[in-house]
This record gives sequence, structure tokens and C-alpha cells, in this order.
Amino acid sequence: MKLTLCSFSKSVFLNMPFPLCPLPCPIASSRLTSGLLKIAGILEEGGVCGIPTDTVYALAASCKNPQAIEKIYNIKDRPAEKPICVCISSVEQLVAAKPPFSPLLWEFMRNVYPGGISCIVKKGDWLFQLAYDRVGTRDSIMIRVPDHTVTGHLCNITGPLAITSANPSGEADSTHHSEHKRSHIKFKFGCFMKHHLTYLTLSAGTITIVREGCVPAVKVCQIFEQIKSTML
Repeated sequence: MKLTLCSFSKSVFLNMPFPLCPLPCPIASSRLTSGLLKIAGILEEGGVCGIPTDTVYALAASCKNPQAIEKIYNIKDRPAEKPICVCISSVEQLVAAKPPFSPLLWEFMRNVYPGGISCIVKKGDWLFQLAYDRVGTRDSIMIRVPDHTVTGHLCNITGPLAITSANPSGEADSTHHSEHKRSHIKFKFGCFMKHHLTYLTLSAGTITIVREGCVPAVKVCQIFEQIKSTML
């Protein structure tokens, strides 16, 4: 099936309602609150949107609509065993879900979010309201807080989103809208960096770098040790 996202020349992200059909493309201005509300409405109705982040472009679906998350897998031809992370606007949005994190993990998150560091945490009952079975692996979930105004505002409106990079599975991450010409997915909005995220886990007072990205491992460890020293 040929998949097409409508190009918004003056928008910060696009929507892809399903099923695909030749309907007029809704155009949303990034400068208008009504534009964000329109896109938020599409997400809440089970649509999928292309959104900017502080690293690469992403496809997003509302965690309130698990079936919409399945659409992301279909769009990307993404293997079912490859997880999708949860995107939130701030640590406080995560607090509302009441995960039983350690004081050290909470303090670390407050110091590194928003930005290019993402924490992989253990799943639990707290995630049941956020598409537990459709995000993350069987045991863990990555929490993402992009340092991007539009993404943050969108999460404030919709609640947590399930996101993954917008490139077709197995291909390079998308950092410019022109990279989507061959995949028939077109974007016209801006990202801040062109680097991978830094992934990490934190357990029993130690930190493990799963993947080093835009934030060097040395810097991450320095931040962690500084925070840890203040909590002794």
C-alpha cells in the first residue's frame, strides 16, 4: 500500500488519519493554538501524526488509543519485537501516573529532562493507563521528554504519546523532510539536532549507558554522580 502524509508547508507536523482516503488535508499553523488543538483532536480520535522532536522526526499516536500505536508499526513496517517509547511533556506529567521510582531516579530525571537523554525504566501497574501492552518491551519502557516547544505543548494537550522515529524500519533516521521523498512521507517542520538519543538505565544506585548519543556518556555519568552525592 502506498502511504502518503499531506505536506503542511507552514506547519510543524502532519497528521495521517486512518483509513487512508482521498480526503482534504487539514492544515494547521504552528503559530496558532487552534492548530495544535486540531492535531490533538486527530490524535485523540486514533490518528497518527508526524511530529518534530529535538533530535529526529517522529511518528506519534496517543497512548489513550492502543490501536493507533499499531498503525505506527504498519506505517514503518516495524517488527513487533521492536519497542516504541512513551513521550511526555515533563517529569510532572509522569508523576501523575504514580510509578514507584526511587528518589534517586526521580531527581536524575528532573535534572536531565527535557533533552537528549532518555531513561529506560521498569514497567508496572502504573503503565496500564498508558497502553501497557503496546509500548516498550515486556518488562521495560523508555521515557522520552523532547526539548521541543511544539512537542511539549502537544503532550500537554493530549497526554502521553507513543513515538518512534519517522523513518521506515531499517533505514536511517529522518532529520530533513527531503529524506522522505522515496518513502512518500513528506514533512515540513524543524528539528534541533541530527543525533541519536542517549539511552540509559538506572538501578540500585548505578547507571548503565545502553546507547551513547547526543549527550556523551562522560557527561551523563558526571550529572549522575553529582546528583547522587547530594542525596547521601
